[in-house]
Amino acid sequence: MIWPLLIAATVIAALVAACAYAWSRDLDIWLLPYVRRKVHEPKAPQNRLVHIMLAVTDHYEPRFNNVSPEHERRRVDFWVDRLPRFASKHRDYHGRTYRHTFFFPEEEYREEHLDRLADLCRAGFGDVEIHLHHDHDTAAGLRQKLTDFKHILHSRHGLLHRNPDTGDIEYAFIHGNWALDNSDGGRYCGVNNELEVLRQTGCYADFTLPSTPSRTQTRKVNSIYYAAGHPGRAKSHDIGVDVEVGRKPQGDLMLVQGPLALNLKSRKLGLLPRIESGELSGDNPPTSERARLWVREAIHVKGKPDWIFIKLHTHGCNERNMEAVLGDAMDRTLTFLETAYNDGQSYALHYVTAREMYHIIKAAESGCEGDPDDFRTFGATVSEEVAC
Repeated sequence: MIWPLLIAATVIAALVAACAYAWSRDLDIWLLPYVRRKVHEPKAPQNRLVHIMLAVTDHYEPRFNNVSPEHERRRVDFWVDRLPRFASKHRDYHGRTYRHTFFFPEEEYREEHLDRLADLCRAGFGDVEIHLHHDHDTAAGLRQKLTDFKHILHSRHGLLHRNPDTGDIEYAFIHGNWALDNSDGGRYCGVNNELEVLRQTGCYADFTLPSTPSRTQTRKVNSIYYAAGHPGRAKSHDIGVDVEVGRKPQGDLMLVQGPLALNLKSRKLGLLPRIESGELSGDNPPTSERARLWVREAIHVKGKPDWIFIKLHTHGCNERNMEAVLGDAMDRTLTFLETAYNDGQSYALHYVTAREMYHIIKAAESGCEGDPDDFRTFGATVSEEVAC
C-alpha cells in the first residue's frame, strides 16, 4: 500500500508546486491567450526577406535604492563611458550602430544627468523618453507632471520631438512599477483614465509591457495594439485592437509589447518551463537561445509578418544589470543576432530606438513596403508620410 500512497503524494505535491508557480508568474492571466496566439499565428513568410527591428528600453533610474548624488553620478559615468564603445562594436544590416533608449523618471530629474544623456543621443547612441513612478495620483496631477517634464526635456536638453501637424511635444512612456492605468489594484498609480491623459499630453506609444510577474500583466500578449481608456475602470489596456495594415487607429493609445513566452529549453527545477519576458538583467542575462525565442514570437503589425519587432527592457542603473546590458553576455548575443539573423537573404537586423520603432510600426500600418530602414522617421514630416 505504501507505493500507491507515495505516488499519489508525489503527484499532488507536483500539482501544488505547478499551481503555485503558475500563480507566482501570473499564468492564469496570460497563458491561455498565449496558447491561442501560438495556435492561430501566421506562418513565417516563405522566400521573403524578414526584417527584425530590435530596441532596448531602459527603466533608467540613477537614484535606484535612494543612493547619494555621487553614487548617481558614478552610474551615469558608467553609461557615458561604456555605451559608445560597446555600441560601436555592433552594427546592423545597414551598418548602423546599436542604440539604447533611456526612459528617465520624472521624479528623479537631475539636470546634469540629462545633459550627459543628451550628449549621447546627439552622438547617435540612443534617445530619451519619459518614465514615471507615482502613487495615489489624480488625472490633473498626472497631466501636470507629464506636461512639465516633457517641456523641460525639450527646451532645456533638446530632447523629444514635436508632432509635425500639431506642433506639440511628443514622448513615449513606461510606467513605474508596471501599474499602467491603475492596473495594480490601486497601488502605484491612482489614475483610472491614464491612457486618455497620456494621449492628451502627447504620448505617442506606451512601452511598459510585458510586466509579469505582476498582476498588472495583461491578457493581451505579444502584440502591438491600440487600447481605449474607460473612465472609472482600471486596466483598460487588458484588451485592445491590433495595429493592422490599412486600418485606422482604434483607441486612445498604441501599446508596443515585448516578447512573453514559455522557454521550454530552460526549466525551473528541471521541470517547469521558465518565463521569457524580454528582461535583460544580471539574474537573467541575454543568450543566443533567448534571442531565438524573441525572434520566434514574431511580434508584428497584423498583415505585415515580414517586419518583426523585438522590444526588450532593463533597469540599466542597477549595478547587477549593467554588465548584462553592456558586457560580455550582450556582446555575444548581439554578435549571434548579427550572424544568424542578418544575412540579407532570409533576415535583416535593424537596431532602432523606441521612437524609430514606433515610426516603422506606423509605416507598416500605412501599408508601406520595402526596407523598414527607410521609415525610421516616418510621419515626422508631412512629405515623408505622403511619400509612402
